[in-house]
Amino acid sequence: MSLPKDDAATLSARWTEGVLLKRDVFSTVERGRFRGDSGEVDAVLRRLDEVPWWSFVLASHLFAREKHALALAKGLNVGPELLWAGRRALVRGFVDGVALHLAKPHGDLAYFRSAKAALRRLRRAGICHNDLAKEQNWLVGRDGRAYVTDFQLAACFNRRGRLYRILAYEDLRHLLKHKRSYAPEALTPRERKILAKKSFAASLWLATGKKVYRAITRGLFNFTDREGGGRRLVNDAPVLAELIRKNPAVRDTAIVAFADRRSGVGLYAFVEADQATLEGELRSELSAAKGPKPPEHIQVVHALPRDTSGKPRTEILQLVAMNQLDLIEPMMKNDQDRAFLKDILEQRKNLRDRFNFEADLPAS
Repeated sequence: MSLPKDDAATLSARWTEGVLLKRDVFSTVERGRFRGDSGEVDAVLRRLDEVPWWSFVLASHLFAREKHALALAKGLNVGPELLWAGRRALVRGFVDGVALHLAKPHGDLAYFRSAKAALRRLRRAGICHNDLAKEQNWLVGRDGRAYVTDFQLAACFNRRGRLYRILAYEDLRHLLKHKRSYAPEALTPRERKILAKKSFAASLWLATGKKVYRAITRGLFNFTDREGGGRRLVNDAPVLAELIRKNPAVRDTAIVAFADRRSGVGLYAFVEADQATLEGELRSELSAAKGPKPPEHIQVVHALPRDTSGKPRTEILQLVAMNQLDLIEPMMKNDQDRAFLKDILEQRKNLRDRFNFEADLPAS
């Protein structure tokens, strides 16, 4: 399915292709640059031309909801600005920040105050996001503020009726669930009451609608969206990691997903070992095991970046795999992280789908 001629003409003249962020049965999302009236800016493009015919009606509905919500939210400074919208493609501004599940703002009270203020601005505009349970829809900006993205499920209201109040309450409750994860000591008594009390609509959804939704998306559409990784990250990555760890030269491994223009979702395995030539041996072992398809990329590193508990920092590895290198630097916590970054960037494998975002990174 191709784009309408007017959409294609606008993108051909004004869009510079960059990094593919996500591709599923509902849209293709990529980061690049868009030339507007005031010059070229970093931006994100959502397009429907690669959507399969059997999901096109639902994809078009989600696209229309996002377009409407972004237009209504223009100027609120709570998320990406709508830069251009066609019939089957739209371009929104790029928010300089990383998703909540990558940034992990433990104890950052200012961030959650900012997030609450963002919700208040959305409420005043009559917008309920409806998908804020996902950490990837919350961004931690480079300025430290909270932003929201992905308005495909948003609902817009002219009047603040009962449905509006229910949905706005659930948006707030989902924000407080994230606050409980990262700053539980800062929850107020009133916020704890909200967390303890789901709306009737939410309870009904969990008991009925969500089961139908999962049956359709995971069954009919074969769609699983765990941090954009899909079924390969959920089902294949744990099996592959176990197989890789069986090699005596391997100390540890971490596997993340990335969007791939040819296969949809690719897997990238970072393997901690001293033997630099181990990749070929691991590929042979994985193929001989006749298990899941081996990762598209296997990179041997001397040391994986780790958090204070010793777990691999998959949030950094995820950005390396996706070639969003400019977002990594603010996440570097110490000299050990920076040394790892320099080493891993020099040897990284996913060079086919990249953009010159790394220009501002320090050398070490």
